[in-house]
Amino acid sequence: MKRTDKAVDYFRNNFNCSQSVFTVFGTGHGLSEDACLKASCAFGGGIGRTQNICGAVTGALMALGLEHGKGKNDHDDKKKGTYELTREFMKRFREMNGSLICKELLDNLDMNDPEQHKKITDLGLFEVRCEKYVSDAVSIAEELSEK
Repeated sequence: MKRTDKAVDYFRNNFNCSQSVFTVFGTGHGLSEDACLKASCAFGGGIGRTQNICGAVTGALMALGLEHGKGKNDHDDKKKGTYELTREFMKRFREMNGSLICKELLDNLDMNDPEQHKKITDLGLFEVRCEKYVSDAVSIAEELSEK
């Protein structure tokens, strides 16, 4: 199963956007599925459902950090390279989807307001838009990791 499909499958099975993206990468780096899901849980819904930066974006950026980031004994060039990948990821995601902000990506609807959450649900934005954001985030992160 492709990573994009697996990430969407996580999302469809009640894991948030960040968990869905990060877990498909983290498990390939020796982290347990459960550890990945737990570590990325707080970033869903635009970080704790505050609808700031999209959780699919944060999940992908954590994955890029896991793959390319500066560790304890690494040279500072690793940090510089990770920042470059981060900026490129954010540029591509914004170009594809118009924003990096969860609330903007959901037509400025507030998922914490019961009436607006119902509208998000009735419009199928979680299924149509968020699944696309999850898939896009995985695809972009895969492309950048192959560089």
